[in-house]
Amino acid sequence: MGKINKSIAELVGRTPLLELVNYEKKHDLKARLLVKLEYFNPNQSVKDRIALAMVEDAEKKGLLKPGYTIVETTSGNTGIGLAAIAAAKGYKFRVYIQDNVSKERFQVIQAFGGETIKLSEEPAIAKVLEETNGDFVAAIDALRKEVLSKEKDIFFVDQVSNPANPAIHEATTGPEIWEDTDGKVDILVANVGTGGTVSGTGKFLKSKNPDIKVVALQPGPNSLPSEANPEPEEITGVHPFEGIPKERVPATMNLDIYDEKFEVETVEAYTAAREAAKNDGILVGTSSGAAIYAATQIAKRPENESKTIVAVLPDTGLRYLSTPLFG
Repeated sequence: MGKINKSIAELVGRTPLLELVNYEKKHDLKARLLVKLEYFNPNQSVKDRIALAMVEDAEKKGLLKPGYTIVETTSGNTGIGLAAIAAAKGYKFRVYIQDNVSKERFQVIQAFGGETIKLSEEPAIAKVLEETNGDFVAAIDALRKEVLSKEKDIFFVDQVSNPANPAIHEATTGPEIWEDTDGKVDILVANVGTGGTVSGTGKFLKSKNPDIKVVALQPGPNSLPSEANPEPEEITGVHPFEGIPKERVPATMNLDIYDEKFEVETVEAYTAAREAAKNDGILVGTSSGAAIYAATQIAKRPENESKTIVAVLPDTGLRYLSTPLFG
């Protein structure tokens, strides 16, 4: 008898690894470049993993009960994952979302019945963001203290400090990569947003083989707001973790897990994502392009010839059709 699933919760994880064979040939790569296609999750991003994990962890701990509203701040994909899980489990959902994310993100969350509020529309958040030059961690703290503390019957997910975030990657993403490569993986490449993916996945893989190299990605200087360039094209969902005060680094980012920091500019991420689409038929987002670009440069190093590199690709390119990536 066939298997019939009863909830989207049963569809999260077990995403495939794909070798970018045509891309490898185009760039004459001597290393093997594998990508983990997280858009095979039910709502097309790696954040489905943490959305489900954080909600179920809260339910087990009694922090989330029937009739409660789930609340989160996000650059988009976590909000989409949470909106879908909330709908499936019968909770209301409200998200405070960054203003500059693609319109598709707002539309998808609203389609699931979620309420979307731009960060600039919440005075407490807008004030902190202006005073701290966009410090997302500080903004979340302000939301918690000045807004959510006055409400009842809510569960604030708080992905940047929720231990269920990196834990689910240690329990699922890492083991999946290890199993699908038969343990033959030499380098892991992953973006840093909250840091959960690289921290949890890296921790598991290093527990199996301490010689595995973990490369963590952050935006290059030209892809971050500055006085000279206040509104750059950013890599959505990817944030600095080095070169900033430690108190601004999410608690979910393990600063001891990675072996190398790699910086990627938005234009480089665009180029790699477009090439992957045209050469291997995968349509992925800007952060995925960043992972492909970084993995490519690492693969070109002489010392990495014949090694296996796994890059985690966070989401689908369908959420970027209105952006400069494909627009």
